[in-house]
Amino acid sequence: MGRIIALDYGNKRTGIAVTDPLKIIATGLTTVDTQQLFEFLKAYVAKEPVERILIGEPYQLDGTPTHSTEGAKHCIRRLKNSFPDIPIETVDESHSSKMASRAMVEMGMKKKDRRKKGLIDEIAACLLLQEYLERSEG
Repeated sequence: MGRIIALDYGNKRTGIAVTDPLKIIATGLTTVDTQQLFEFLKAYVAKEPVERILIGEPYQLDGTPTHSTEGAKHCIRRLKNSFPDIPIETVDESHSSKMASRAMVEMGMKKKDRRKKGLIDEIAACLLLQEYLERSEG
C-alpha cells in the first residue's frame, strides 16, 4: 500500500502533505522551494511507496485563472512525465490558503508563526489531502 501525496503548488513555494500508509490521516510533510520540488519528490518516491499524487489547481472563486494557474499546469505535465506509473489527480484549491490561515488561528498559533508563508502552504496541502480522503470514504 502506498501513500498519497498532496501538493499546494505556488510559483515560489509548494506545500506538501502525505497520508499514512493506510491512507487514514493527512499530515503536513514540508514546504519546498518550487524549483526544488521534483528533486524532493524523486527522493521521496525512491524511499516511500506512493500510489497517487494530488495537486491543487489554482483558480479564483469565479473560475478565472490566478497568477499560479499556468505554473501549476506546467507542473502537472512534468509530474505525468516524471512519474508515469503514479496517477496524478487535480483538486480544487480555490481557497485552501485562506482555510489554512483560519485553521492556524483556530489552533491558537501565535501571530508571528501564522506569518510564515511556508507553514501556510504546508497546512493548505494537508487540508487538500484531508478533504480528498473524506470524499473518497463516502
